[in-house]
Amino acid sequence: VRLDFSVDPDSGVWRGAPLEQIATLLTETAQQHTLDVLARTPLAGALVDGVAAVRERVAAGLAGEPRLPATGIEVVAVRVVAIRPEAEVERALRTPAREQIQQEADRATYERRAVAVERERTIAENELASQIELARREEQLVEQRGTNTRREAEESAAADGVRAEAEAARTVRLARAEAESAREVGAARAESQAAWLRVHGEVEAATLHALAATRLAENLPRIDSLTLSPDVLTGLLTKLGRPAPETRA
Repeated sequence: VRLDFSVDPDSGVWRGAPLEQIATLLTETAQQHTLDVLARTPLAGALVDGVAAVRERVAAGLAGEPRLPATGIEVVAVRVVAIRPEAEVERALRTPAREQIQQEADRATYERRAVAVERERTIAENELASQIELARREEQLVEQRGTNTRREAEESAAADGVRAEAEAARTVRLARAEAESAREVGAARAESQAAWLRVHGEVEAATLHALAATRLAENLPRIDSLTLSPDVLTGLLTKLGRPAPETRA
């Protein structure tokens, strides 16, 4: 390939189009090597990893192109910005991508909802466990209170029984003491009465009459004056002068 880099001295412009020719040569060569790579690569793989593969293949192809050194061109670096399909293909590819993105978003939403539901379930279980524990403790408290009440009732009943037994024993002791005292008093009274009877049985009738008169006088109301008739005085003197009857042994 020969390129005309001559310039018109009058106008100062290129007589030919050497730069366009170089651009065309580089573009066609790069496209050829790019098509060789992409033709053997699946579309999804080309879109994901095709940039590096195309860059390496184009760099190697341009370096091995014999026409470039002949024109004084040396390839220093190759840069591939992106690999993009045609508009229709790109729209077709965006649909599953958008669907996948939407699915990911939906999955993330579902996962957040599942996490929220799981947290709510955990909270509900914790609340239920707390309520069960509270009910169990209340049951234990009620049972303990019942036990304490029964124990207090039993202790109170036992104390009442002890007091009742003590009171009964005291009453029995008092009754026995009163009975013993009554027996002793009765015996003393009986002995005193017997002694009194014995003494009165041994005393003469006149003496008993005098004692009776004395007792009668003690119990009679006060007498300021007493008038005795001769008949009464004579009878009393006669009785007093009469000898006492003999007592038989």
